[in-house]
Amino acid sequence: QVHLVESGGGLVQPGGSLRLSCEASGSIFSIDDMRWYRQPPGKQRELVAWITSSGSTYYVDSVKGRFTISRDNTKNTVSLQMNSLKPEDTAVYYCNADCRPTAMSRSVFGYWGQGTQVTVSS
Repeated sequence: QVHLVESGGGLVQPGGSLRLSCEASGSIFSIDDMRWYRQPPGKQRELVAWITSSGSTYYVDSVKGRFTISRDNTKNTVSLQMNSLKPEDTAVYYCNADCRPTAMSRSVFGYWGQGTQVTVSS
């Protein structure tokens, strides 16, 4: 079994910064792509940022230049540095990882964290 645990959410004023972290643990040989999603109140979950195992990154247009995704493959962690936060960034943020259980596994399995609340408000 694999567990993803997010941390770092909270209340911040517009223009402020937060850093989210997510640690994967359990039966993991390696992790392929890792992602951050968010779900604003009353809206659908959306992809925010994506990082491959080699470090290539993707961002949704609304966060480009403000958010930075990074990972530490030795610790099975992924982080999201969020700067210049706006009220519209308010959401529950989830990490998602494609995990390979063993060296012989041909498939990866997707896992989700429980989510962490980010509220941007004055």
